[in-house]
Amino acid sequence: MAGKQAKILSLSDVTDLLVFAACTRHPIRNRVIVFLSAKAGLRAGEIANLTWDMVVDASGQIGNVIELRDHAAKKGSGRLIPMHPELADALSAWRQTSTGSGHVVRSERGGPMTPLSIVVWFNRAYQYLGLDGCSSHSGRRTFVTRAARLVHEAGGSLRDVQLLAGHRSIQTTQRYIDGDTDAQRKLVSLI
Repeated sequence: MAGKQAKILSLSDVTDLLVFAACTRHPIRNRVIVFLSAKAGLRAGEIANLTWDMVVDASGQIGNVIELRDHAAKKGSGRLIPMHPELADALSAWRQTSTGSGHVVRSERGGPMTPLSIVVWFNRAYQYLGLDGCSSHSGRRTFVTRAARLVHEAGGSLRDVQLLAGHRSIQTTQRYIDGDTDAQRKLVSLI
């Protein structure tokens, strides 16, 4: 893989990012952006392309899954992503103050935010927080790595993580996963 991978976020990094979002001009929207990245593993372009009809159920309430459609996903890799409770709460709060139709994440001018605008938002946040090595992809890498570390507790496999990430190849998913030296030591001691 060319270039340097985005840094994975710790739990306190995500908390700091949420505090940063709370101090911005659009705190509710920006909280949604953070959770779409860190709790759903969406790319900046997928966040920008997400529409309300992909997150609400037939009754018009925030649903149990994100139905990321092929046209909104990279390389047509649409997928169903179970809705994290914190993301559902943030979407509910945001829906009450937004139009509730069209694109979920909108700019100050009312149109959809562009993928580049979301990348820039994350870059400014990480720069302000002093989190070197982080990018708009950090939340996604964090999501994939945490999912891979916890998948056995849910009775799943790396294939489930691959499907959640929307990767065509399991090798791509494996490149996202950050190793853990302590876990490796514990694992070897169990052998």
